[in-house]
Amino acid sequence: MTAPAAATHGVPSPDPTPRVSAMTWVSVFVRTLAIQGSWNYETLLGNGVGFVLEPVLRQLPGGVHSDAFKAAMARESAYFNAHPYLTSVAIGALAKAELSGVPPERIERFRTALCGPLGSVGDRLVWAGLLPFSSLVALIAFGVGAGPFAVLAIFLVMYNVGHFGLRIWGLRVGWTRWLAVAGALANPVLRNGPAYIARAAAAVAGIAIPLTVARVVGPTRRPLLEGALLAGALIAVGLVRVHGRVEGWKLVLVLIALFALVSVSVAR
Repeated sequence: MTAPAAATHGVPSPDPTPRVSAMTWVSVFVRTLAIQGSWNYETLLGNGVGFVLEPVLRQLPGGVHSDAFKAAMARESAYFNAHPYLTSVAIGALAKAELSGVPPERIERFRTALCGPLGSVGDRLVWAGLLPFSSLVALIAFGVGAGPFAVLAIFLVMYNVGHFGLRIWGLRVGWTRWLAVAGALANPVLRNGPAYIARAAAAVAGIAIPLTVARVVGPTRRPLLEGALLAGALIAVGLVRVHGRVEGWKLVLVLIALFALVSVSVAR
């Protein structure tokens, strides 16, 4: 027989090898989709982190009415700033740290150390990579004749497959690596992915812009189309010149604004 767990003031010690049920993980994942719902200028994503972790923290010794649960909720709801999708890495790691009885001081230092890496990696991978790439692929679909709903569906499927997968991966790797999760951020996908996605987005942009402009101007406005192609070539040269100086998402916003202006002028 195994020895009973040690007790502190009548409360069992946390399990050194905790387990979380599948339904609890489902609840945690669903809550990650709303992690920005309580964003504020004081704690940023902190309240959201506490909200997401709450189903797991119920397993602490004594349950929801214990001092351990209340202290953990207060600790996990404190200031936290990172990319909302990659916050799932921290969620998985913090869940295991809390259930394994890691000292509160160490958990707080760990939370603070995760903010910077999870923020910078997520911004480059998602805002400067996945989002522009998905938008440009949807523009290609529009350029070859797809209808509005098909274009929207293509964008939503591509983008959501990427960010759902990132959230699920984050929870898994955070739970399995927990206090050593920093090494997972050196994953080749996270380290080199933004550069590869940026190159792919540049190639896709070279296809998407002419096709989109061609559809907007129509077959009866050939001179305007030729001018648009020339403008596209100049834009391509400009993109090469600013490579590495300007973030990709800013360039995409400029291109979308130009596209909207051209569309409005042509419609008139």
